[in-house]
This record gives sequence, C-alpha cells and structure tokens, in this order.
Amino acid sequence: MQAAYLDATFAALSDPTRRAIVARLARGEASVMELARPFDMSQPAISKHIKVLEQAGLVSRGLDAQRRPCRLETKPLAQATSWLEHQRELFAARFDALDAVLEEMKAERRPKKRVREGVRQGGHK
Repeated sequence: MQAAYLDATFAALSDPTRRAIVARLARGEASVMELARPFDMSQPAISKHIKVLEQAGLVSRGLDAQRRPCRLETKPLAQATSWLEHQRELFAARFDALDAVLEEMKAERRPKKRVREGVRQGGHK
C-alpha cells in the first residue's frame, strides 16, 4: 500500500506546473483562480492539475462560504521525504564501502619500499 501512495505522490510531482502549485500552497491556502494567475493556462487546465494533486492526497479543498480554497497536505510529502532519505542513507553506505575497497586497491598497487640492511635513505653507511 505504501508503494501506491509513493507512486501517486511522485507521479503528481513529476509535472512542473503541479510542483509550482505545491510550492505556492506551501505559503498558504489559495483559490483555483489565485493558483491559475501566474500560469499561461485556463482555469479548467489548472483545475485538472489540482485534481491530480488531490487524488495523490497532496491537496485538499475546504469550504469557506462561496470559496473552496486549496490546502497543502503534508503527510504524503513527509512520506516521500522519508523514503528518499532512506534511499540516500543506503547509497551513502554503499559509496562508503566502495571508497574503502578502492583505497585497499590503491594501497595494494603502491610499490613497497625496500629497506636494505645497513643502507639509510639518502646516504651510505
């Protein structure tokens, strides 16, 4: 079930217009007309984007007299952030392990210095 929610969240956020709507709603609720203002698209087109965000659980609509303001819902974003952080930690651990292996390989390739008995570095006995 968690995967379906993540899929919906990431699919909804895959569109730049929807990401801009989410960014705007992070500052506070807004009507569809207020959300449509900065875009060069019709109000019905913005409404379709909002519907995708609603279906993903990222946006809810309130009822304020004649207005139905859109609000950002943070739970899906928190779940996506948590998943991304877990993936980052896994990759960081893998990169750290790879770094250790590469350092070992470098150390093995370095020529070993031989010290002959009775001969010091930079001079003779």
